[in-house]
Order: sequence, then structure tokens, then C-alpha cells
Amino acid sequence: MGYKQHSCGFRFANIDLDRKSRRGHSEAIYCPGKTREQLKSIAGQLLKNKQDLLFTKLEKDNFNYLKKPFPKLKYNALAKIGYLVTKTKIEKKGLVAVVSAGTSDIPVAEEAALTLELMGNRVVKFYDVGVAGVHRVMNNIDTIRKAKVIIVVAGMEGALASIVSGLVSSPVIAVPTSCGYGANFGGLSALLTMLNSCSAGVTVVNIDNGFGAGYFASLVNK
Repeated sequence: MGYKQHSCGFRFANIDLDRKSRRGHSEAIYCPGKTREQLKSIAGQLLKNKQDLLFTKLEKDNFNYLKKPFPKLKYNALAKIGYLVTKTKIEKKGLVAVVSAGTSDIPVAEEAALTLELMGNRVVKFYDVGVAGVHRVMNNIDTIRKAKVIIVVAGMEGALASIVSGLVSSPVIAVPTSCGYGANFGGLSALLTMLNSCSAGVTVVNIDNGFGAGYFASLVNK
């Protein structure tokens, strides 16, 4: 198609510098499996090319290391996100609801919510409203129904996504989490429940992938 990608390569990484022009957001840096030096090098090249920084699954000790060369870097310990972005303009239209089944699911929900906020979305949160007390969802359903897109984060059996989807007209992005006892299989049971949802309008991201859910919801919202 004649498209030439503008990228910056190391021996260990090939940075996509055109992603912001294509998608509206710079390439995020997934931290597990990368050394501190690799994280530092990738971030340095992104900043050199006037890109934003968004580190996902960033541990606190690695943030402390990165804070020295990048003193303006900020950190959300609950979401495990490090970020350095130009001032974000929050869009007035298009509310996104982030709904968490349990308190233990909040870190993944916060990863989704912060990703959305950094990408300029209005976000409303409803935490610990899972199926063990479904009245908690019903108490907030009027506000949830106002959202253009809804993210539902749940571990255990992951049933909350189907329940919410059956009550709203907006698309639902389901995020299974690794929260649960042994037969949860590290989030696999929640993932399978969400994939097998009988409620039309549910799409599913990978286990504990709050960033992916937030990113996709932002694209839908825009």
C-alpha cells in the first residue's frame, strides 16, 4: 500500500514511532521480561521523538530506577502504571464506566481506568459490585447505562460481565482476572465464562489485561 513505517530500532526492540499518528496514542511499554536498562533505552528514544511514556505492569523498584533519568515520570502503584504524558484534554462526550466485581479485582480495573484517563476519556468507577451481591450493580445501573462503553473486570467465575451486558445497551469489554481459588486456574475459568457469554455485545480481552481493555474502550469511545 506504499506505507513506510517510521521506527527506531535497538538489538532488543523496534520502536513504532508512527503509532501515535495511526492510533492517537504512543506505543506503550509492557515491562515484564525487560531489563531496567532496556526500559530506560526504550523510554529515552520515545521521549527523544516527542512521544508519551506509558509503562504497564511496572514494579515499584523499576519505577524508582526510571525516576532518576526521567524525573517527571509519575507512578500509580495500584495500577502498576508509570506515565509521562503531555497535558491530556478530557473529552466532554462519551462516558466510560469501569465496573469491578470484587476488591481484589481493583488493581486491574485501575489499570483500565488510568489508561482511559491518560487517553482523554471521562471515566466513572463502580468497584466491589459483583454477583455475590447483585443488588450493588442494580443500585448503580442508571449511571452505568449512561456510559458509551463499559469495562467489566471480574475474577472467580467471571459472571458479572454477562449480567451487566444484559442490563445495558452499550458494548461491554470483559476483563477476566487471576483472582480466585484453585479451580479458577489463574483466571482461566473467568475467561471461559466471559467467552461463553450468552449476552450479545460482550467482547473479551486477556487475563489481567486492564491496559488492553482501556485502550480498546478508548477507541470505541472516540
